[in-house]
Parts: sequence; structure tokens; C-alpha cells
Amino acid sequence: MTERDFPKNPRLETKRLVLRKPKKEDWKDLVEGLNEIEVTKNTSQIPHPYKKKDAIKFIKEARKKFRKRQGYPFFLELKDKSKVIGCIDISNINKFNGTATTGSWVNKNYWKRGFITEAKIAANSFVFNKLGLRRLDSEVYANNEASNKTQKRLGYKYEGTRRKAVKSKATGKIHDSNVYGLLKEDWRKDSPDIKKHLQNKIKKLNKSTKK
Repeated sequence: MTERDFPKNPRLETKRLVLRKPKKEDWKDLVEGLNEIEVTKNTSQIPHPYKKKDAIKFIKEARKKFRKRQGYPFFLELKDKSKVIGCIDISNINKFNGTATTGSWVNKNYWKRGFITEAKIAANSFVFNKLGLRRLDSEVYANNEASNKTQKRLGYKYEGTRRKAVKSKATGKIHDSNVYGLLKEDWRKDSPDIKKHLQNKIKKLNKSTKK
């Protein structure tokens, strides 16, 4: 598959989310989600405080990546509220090697509801089935317990730690970075169980909200 074969404006749908190209008017939701230190402290390129100008700049760059098929910074829109609650980025696409890198964040108000797992399932399937790549790379701070658990739960294999490798733009702190990799064949083998686990979690969440 060549770059020209890559979809220009892909739109992915899950049970609760739409993964789509950013819109200019998304800036308010972006500021709400990212002007929160508990979110940005675990990222490397997002400043704190996060302002309107930062959101507008990011949206402009993200739309350009979609247009040129250089990457896919999918915004996560909550279907029942038409609200952007996060982003999952497919970047560093290398067609020759068949590889790409993924990273994500979610608005703190929507943590622990399985949204990042739901988005990653869709994004992983897009990478392996639509783009025809064979491997996804991901890095998370070694001290970010929740993100490390998510990587393992989604079938990513721990491949080592890069010591004092990344500096957070939000806090200025330097972090060790854990490296994970996911192969297409492992995803195809493990994804049915991962999807089943998510479905069970959503059912439990729905039951608890009805009480």
C-alpha cells in the first residue's frame, strides 16, 4: 500500500464513540480536556496551562496531517453528547517498515469508563486492516501505572525502558519511558478476548448508572 492508497478522511465508529478528523470548533472541548494537569503531566508535548491558542494550533496541524495522509490524530467524539473527550494519534507511519506509533489521552471526567480501550480497539484495527501495517509502537511514562496497565491489557508487549528519556512540557519533569510493541498477528489472536472484556465492562457500568 502506498501513501496515495491511505484513506484521506477516515471516520471510525464504535458503540459509544466516533473517531474522526478534528474540526475547528472542537477547540473548546480540547481546552476543557487538556487544561488539566492530571492529564498533561503524563504527556511530553502538551503545555500547561492549555489555552485556546494551543488548541487552535493543534487542530490546524492535525487537519493538515489528515489532508496529507501523514498521520491520523483521531478526535474521540462521544456519540450521545457530540462532545470531544480525547484523542488517539497514529503517527510516524513508515510504509516500508510497516510500522507506526500510537499515543492517546482522555478528558479526566471520562476516566475509568473504558473509552481509551474502546478507541484503541478501533484504531488498532484501522492500522492493521486498513493501512496494512504490521506493528504498532507505544511509549508511556514508567510511573504512569494506569497507562502501563492499559498497554498490557491491549496486548502490547513490554520491550524495555528508556531511562530519563522524555521531558514533560507540562511539568518540566524528566521521566523514564516504557516501550511497548504490538504485532498484527498478536492483535488478531488477542482482540476477540479484549473486545469481550470491554463489552463486559460497559455492561457493568450501565448497570451501576441505572441503580
